[in-house]
Amino acid sequence: MVALLFISLYYLLSLRLAWTDYKTGFLPDRLTCPLLWSGLAFYLLWKNEFLQAAVSGAIAGYLFFWTVSWVFRRWRGYEGLGFGDVKLLAALGAWHGWQEIAAIVFLAAAGGLIALIAGATLFHRQQILKTPQPFGPFLVAAGLIVSCRTFYAPVEQSIKTLL
Repeated sequence: MVALLFISLYYLLSLRLAWTDYKTGFLPDRLTCPLLWSGLAFYLLWKNEFLQAAVSGAIAGYLFFWTVSWVFRRWRGYEGLGFGDVKLLAALGAWHGWQEIAAIVFLAAAGGLIALIAGATLFHRQQILKTPQPFGPFLVAAGLIVSCRTFYAPVEQSIKTLL
């Protein structure tokens, strides 16, 4: 039952972050930090043996996007990836473990690229290619896709317990 509460919190915070980033272009700490800490608490309380993977996932997610952001800023001279995205990937790493970081980044990048090209093509607006786009909704979508695999066992166990 506790697992279902934590997983519900994951979905609520993730969807709120996606909506907020889509509308404002900003991922507030008041949402990303609880997502990160609830992921770590979930594994601390529910499956202690996965806690190391969760902590490693948070660190790997943060360091990977921080490095990408730093390299881009040095190369181009302006921000290409906000720190909200860095913290969001850290939170997703906490929930899904370091093993899923590559899948999350790949799915988010592919989804963002497809949406960008589709938007430019369908609406005949090449300006969209030069306008900064929020990446958070694509990270959240990728996290939701990966969550099917991550949360299958906890949800199955909780349902069996209820029945």
